Amino acid sequence: MPDFDPAFRDKLKQLFAWRRDVRRFRRDPVDGELPDELLDIACLAPSVNNSQPWRFVKVEDAATRAAVTAVFERCNKDALEATTREQGEGRAALYARLKLGGLREAPVHLAVFAEEEPAAGHGLGRRTMPETLRYSAVLAVHTLWLAARSQGLGLGWVSILDPEQVAALLEVPGSWSPTAYLCIGYPEEEHLDPELERHGWQGRETLCRQVTIR
Repeated sequence: MPDFDPAFRDKLKQLFAWRRDVRRFRRDPVDGELPDELLDIACLAPSVNNSQPWRFVKVEDAATRAAVTAVFERCNKDALEATTREQGEGRAALYARLKLGGLREAPVHLAVFAEEEPAAGHGLGRRTMPETLRYSAVLAVHTLWLAARSQGLGLGWVSILDPEQVAALLEVPGSWSPTAYLCIGYPEEEHLDPELERHGWQGRETLCRQVTIR
């Protein structure tokens, strides 16, 4: 059995605390085989009935990256207009100042999907909650996030995208459900606090651990 001593537990807590959603990347390439090593670690994530439904697409083609970036820019424009209508000019001005993606700078683009009909696992445990396949893919993303941080890399989850448009651009099978589009690279700057908190969009809730007892 491994020995997870107090020093390790303290380091692990620091890793959780320093996991940040990075939008500002240096353009330096990511070293060697490190991306594949990170994916191997991501595959250690838990999954419903051991189905391992995560599917990864490395987006390396420049034209495809540009097309995904164009989808982001359209969606971001729509979101800004919606913020103006629904929350007013002040909040919209704040939104417009935020950097919400590092698609142009990040050296690694990675799309993550959940296979909705995996042969692995033989359907065990997901008849009543089939969405656990998608949850499993999210856990793979989180595992990858922590592994990247431990190697000095930053990861940004780009959610301002039309998932169906991205799936079409990447020509993935119809049974693959879009889960995440990730930017990975060396961060331009290091901060313990989240960027959205630092730039005044949303502070951390005072009571983030909300527990109901029945």
